[in-house]
Amino acid sequence: MATTAQDVRLIALSLPDSSEKLAWGMPTFRVGGKIFVSLADDDTSIGVKCPKEDRAELIAAEPERFFLRAGHDDRYDWIRVRLPAVRNAAELRSILTDSWLQAAPKRLIAAHPELTANPG
Repeated sequence: MATTAQDVRLIALSLPDSSEKLAWGMPTFRVGGKIFVSLADDDTSIGVKCPKEDRAELIAAEPERFFLRAGHDDRYDWIRVRLPAVRNAAELRSILTDSWLQAAPKRLIAAHPELTANPG
């Protein structure tokens, strides 16, 4: 079964202190005021936090899953994920949790060690 925008919403909002807010006409999910995932306007991909130094390797390994929006993501710690290429809910949870960990305040991360022990 294909991963959907509703799956993204359910998992993102299940992470501690997460909220949804419309920005640029698209749903975004935030923690501590910082965006950790955004849905594309056609609901077929998401943007998540990803260190710039990790992006090329991810895209080279799985170009059908990961990509950059040229001219938009270049200078940010951000990568795009095609939802149809996400294998299952556990994999989506792992991707979203990793992004949440990059955006969440340190005190919140410290309060939820279960997310760093086993993000999948």
